[in-house]
Amino acid sequence: MKNQLSYVFFFSRLMQNVILMKKDVINMHKERFIELYKTHIHREGSDKLLDFLLSKSSDFFDAPASTRFHGNYDGGLVEHSLNVYDCLVDYLSRERVKDTYKLNYTDESIAIVALLHDICKVNCYKKGTRNVKEDGVWKQVPTYEYNDTLPYGHGEKSVYMISGYMRLTREEAFAIRYHMGFAGSEEARNVGAAFEMFPLAFALSTADMEATYFLEEKR
Repeated sequence: MKNQLSYVFFFSRLMQNVILMKKDVINMHKERFIELYKTHIHREGSDKLLDFLLSKSSDFFDAPASTRFHGNYDGGLVEHSLNVYDCLVDYLSRERVKDTYKLNYTDESIAIVALLHDICKVNCYKKGTRNVKEDGVWKQVPTYEYNDTLPYGHGEKSVYMISGYMRLTREEAFAIRYHMGFAGSEEARNVGAAFEMFPLAFALSTADMEATYFLEEKR
């Protein structure tokens, strides 16, 4: 009995430490996001958009990036946004991209499209449970359910939400609109045309895929 109580106490403390570690990671990502945002984005209205993201009306910093795939855990959305930013900065710094493709964008444009491309996911995920079978035994595990109360699409919804606070350039808008690339449900002809007309859209889509498949996990 004493050993059982010791185990329960140890396990309880362990879980408390795990929760605290998760909160520390989320806070670290939140602080870095805010720092990057304030450093690079100075467009009129951008301060109001950041106020919204930080308000109780938004779960941007706590939300997952998906329900069952990449970043499907608390804080996954802001983590993904930062990963896309890092991947985009790296892609645009490559010699071939600069010298051969002639891609050159301001720090502000890079920060806007990367950090805000998935703002459409704010307030869309609700915590729930699902049944899974482990070792022949069914049990309930925590999960997220998708419930979009503003079903305006994906990339286009992000453009719509950002535009309510500040103006986007045409290339920024197209980059965010088509950041899913050919992996989304868009008409392939439109995706190809957007990539050709607005190379930032291709660059952002590449960064999004790199972050999703090479940097992030699902739990």
